[in-house]
Amino acid sequence: MKRFFAWGNRLHSGESSIPFVGKAKLWLAISGVLVLLSLLVPLIFGFNFGIAFKGGSQFQVDHVSDTSAAKGEGIINDVVSGAEPRLTPTSDTAVQIETNQLTDPQMQEVRDALVAGYDVKVEDVTSTFVGPEWGQDVTSKMIRALVIFVAIALVVMGLYFRTWKMSLAAIVGLFVVMIVTMGIYSATGFEVTPEAIIGFLTVLSFSLYDTVVVFDKIRENTTRFEEKRNLKFSELVNLGVNQTTVRSINTSVVSVLPIASILFIGVFLLGAGTLVDISLSLFIGTIVAAASTLFVASPLYALLRANEPAVKAQEEAVRELRLKDGGADVPPVTHAEV
Repeated sequence: MKRFFAWGNRLHSGESSIPFVGKAKLWLAISGVLVLLSLLVPLIFGFNFGIAFKGGSQFQVDHVSDTSAAKGEGIINDVVSGAEPRLTPTSDTAVQIETNQLTDPQMQEVRDALVAGYDVKVEDVTSTFVGPEWGQDVTSKMIRALVIFVAIALVVMGLYFRTWKMSLAAIVGLFVVMIVTMGIYSATGFEVTPEAIIGFLTVLSFSLYDTVVVFDKIRENTTRFEEKRNLKFSELVNLGVNQTTVRSINTSVVSVLPIASILFIGVFLLGAGTLVDISLSLFIGTIVAAASTLFVASPLYALLRANEPAVKAQEEAVRELRLKDGGADVPPVTHAEV
């Protein structure tokens, strides 16, 4: 831990530096490949949508002694062929089983079979039906909420930073988080549920928060950059990212640890369900969001401003000054004061 804090101090003072901006094209190229793969994976494997999105029948069985998938799925397959049952334990004594859309007579047959197969009371077995129209309504509302969220974020970021380039870089980083997270869900087959979407939207807020923290430091370092001659504009941006790297890591770790605990409790103690759906999307998204801020949003901002006349003039002036002093065109070892 002491080494980690010492490393953080070196990053903040400038004694050590991670080339977030110096290798911006590399990081953005890697991010581009990940985004492309994340877009292609769903086309090949699709998404494992939950019953709320695709419709179907759902059965809840309480006070069971066996929560194994083989037992519950076997009971339904013996009664209705092609039901494709999917069992999820919701506790040590309860299971939830989802199937394809069944007719009313088929649902009654399944309920009776579950009562007999699990040896429970009739009132211990409940069933619900989710039509495809309801799933389509949920999907449309989800997309609408996402569009509104991104639009508001774009406007607020632009007003806060007073520059569209910071706003654009932040939103691009946000899109990377969205697309890569969706790609992970598609590749792993994790179920997409309304609860997972709620967690996902929460992650987008965390991503913006993390980006604002880093961009605030960058803005502080680059204020009146035209007058500064110890560091180039790109180096000032890179210093700002390095100075907030440890904070971003700490914030992410502090966020991920309780989420991981909830995920562990949900999977191994309470059984998969709403708790797992939310925590899983939070767990994946938080990690992706932290990486996106450091390796996408910040380097992209530096590239977006690289061709501005004022930036080019300042960087050329710093370069000439370094060469005039007989040194190389490299930043000084320590440059905490900017």
